[in-house]
Amino acid sequence: MRTFDPVRIGRLETIAWVTYYRREWLRFLRAAVGLTYEAFHLGWWRTLYGAWLVLRANQLWAPVPDNDPDGAQRTMRRFYALVAARHGETFDVDEAARLEIEWWRVHRHHQRDDPSGSEQPLVDALAALWAHVYAVDAGALRQAAGERADAMRDSDRWVDAGCRLDSALIGQERAALIRSYAALLAVVHR
Repeated sequence: MRTFDPVRIGRLETIAWVTYYRREWLRFLRAAVGLTYEAFHLGWWRTLYGAWLVLRANQLWAPVPDNDPDGAQRTMRRFYALVAARHGETFDVDEAARLEIEWWRVHRHHQRDDPSGSEQPLVDALAALWAHVYAVDAGALRQAAGERADAMRDSDRWVDAGCRLDSALIGQERAALIRSYAALLAVVHR
């Protein structure tokens, strides 16, 4: 959880985002398995279960406007409980799940209702989640959160442009995610 390869994680998360927006759920699950394995080091059985939880939470969240944020939060609570138990972490899993769904909500609002608005609420929501889970100061996470928000902006532009697999925006998204994870790793290891 506190040791990961930013390049691998960034690459896998890019695949997860692309397949999420294209509603390619089997490919999303494969990416989620790889991402969960590389990021959280849960062992294979817990990884498969964790990736399934992430898939289900995303499926519950995905439909607009008829999504199920409470169901997504309950599912992410189970995911965070799995991670905390595996690594002996003491963060509040209910709060982690709430913060996870909060950044999803902030992103969706920014993406759909206020695309030209400030990304600061999204940066703040991401930093709050990571600060809670990793027990570090949210201010130290601004760069990591900002890079992730940049990746989301590129992803949103890609979605608006029709989700083409040959788009250069996918590479920009991946690069921003890698920078985000590198910055997160630097803070986690201080």
